[in-house]
Amino acid sequence: MSKRHLDRQIDGKGRNVQQAVALRYEPERYRAPRLVAKGRGKIAKKIIDLARKQGIPIHEDPDLVAALSALDWYEEIPEALYQVVAEVLAFAYRLNNKLKEG
Repeated sequence: MSKRHLDRQIDGKGRNVQQAVALRYEPERYRAPRLVAKGRGKIAKKIIDLARKQGIPIHEDPDLVAALSALDWYEEIPEALYQVVAEVLAFAYRLNNKLKEG
């Protein structure tokens, strides 16, 4: 299961810059979700567009994006973020189930 997160920040010229990260969680392979994509501006837009095309839920949380953006590629999320990421993933699972039923 992948989950996209997005945020908007102001750059040095006062422009609004979009930022996004993507997580993948494979409990049968890894102990925790891993960062599989991150970017700002055009790259963030591509991450978000791909998520929408794939039907992957998108969650907006500026603080979470900031924390996750500090991770290296394919790094597991730190234990300090387990609870908040678990809540976001649970929401995504519920949403997916509702879409399948409806």
